Amino acid sequence: MKALYVYILLGVVALVLIWNGGNDSSNGGSRALHRRVGPGRRLKLRSSFSYTKHEPVAFDPLVAEMERRREDREWERHYIEQDKYNHNENHQHHDTAPAAESQPEWEDFANAEDYLNDEDRFNVSHRLTMLFPNVDVAPADGLLSNQELKDWHLRQALNEVMHRTDRDIELYDKNHDGFISLGEYEPPSWVRDSVNTSAYGIENGWWMADHFNASDEDGDGLLNRTEFNNFLHPADSNNPKLIEWLCKEEVRERDSDKDGRLNFKEFYHGLYDLIRNYDEDISNETHVHGHEPIREAAAKKLFLELDRDSDGFLTYMELQPMINRLHPGEEYYAKQQADYMIMQADADKDGHLSLKEMLDHPYVFYSAIFSDEEDEDYYHEEFR
Repeated sequence: MKALYVYILLGVVALVLIWNGGNDSSNGGSRALHRRVGPGRRLKLRSSFSYTKHEPVAFDPLVAEMERRREDREWERHYIEQDKYNHNENHQHHDTAPAAESQPEWEDFANAEDYLNDEDRFNVSHRLTMLFPNVDVAPADGLLSNQELKDWHLRQALNEVMHRTDRDIELYDKNHDGFISLGEYEPPSWVRDSVNTSAYGIENGWWMADHFNASDEDGDGLLNRTEFNNFLHPADSNNPKLIEWLCKEEVRERDSDKDGRLNFKEFYHGLYDLIRNYDEDISNETHVHGHEPIREAAAKKLFLELDRDSDGFLTYMELQPMINRLHPGEEYYAKQQADYMIMQADADKDGHLSLKEMLDHPYVFYSAIFSDEEDEDYYHEEFR
């Protein structure tokens, strides 16, 4: 285990040297972020290890890499301690326990926050200037469109997702063959601990088997890296079998009379609010306090639009046009981040961002990790 941390330390140092190459701290027009926005505020790394909410990806790949390394450390510590606990429960000796107890914290080998707040090493204006041409690609016209920002964030997000998938493969691939079998994978805690476990059919294994089989595109009974990534993140998959599985699950979860389809009552009380909250136009049109008939009429209108055969019921196939609203993927969140950045930094309101606008509003592009030392709970509400 000690060798692992030596490797991580060397990797961080190499990454810093690569990304910081050519940084001229003598440039008077380039100032670090905390110089721009005043004293008392610092850049701080996040950790989204709990996965309890969707975290925005970092705009800067260097910051994203630092966050991944911190998250890896937390992930490793979590599963080492969990493994140690399981072994102790079984009264078995755990060889890695002493090493796990003696592992250093992140700050022992790389104080990332100090690095981020040292303008001689991490100059935000220089970073934005260097990153700008990497985002400005379609076309390279000196302006960043909403689509270019969305595509940039989506690429960063999918990299993060695949990194976590690789980590989970390491956890579940018991025979180290590079594939995950149904027997190797353990249901997540939210399934195991659910009070409605019987509703998911965990005892009989059908819920997990259906999900697994839908992810297994080549039908070989094993999930390769891409298939396992789709299994863990079905909302980001283009696998038609997995999309079909998601639709079936939405129907199955809300089908109170168990006839395999949704009547209007089941749709209205089970799914409509999820769709309405996703779609801002629907929300603005129907969210009228004290006017339930208006809301119900809007739900009925949507129901009739989805009910293609006009039989008064929605099948899982008829629900498919709404599945992206029920399960928003990384593309949806990338669009949110792009919209937010243009809204905050587009000074001339032309719908694009110039490099000057980015340099004039650097906090927008580092707001996901921007905090106030006097108020550790300060974060932009848009990204909660």
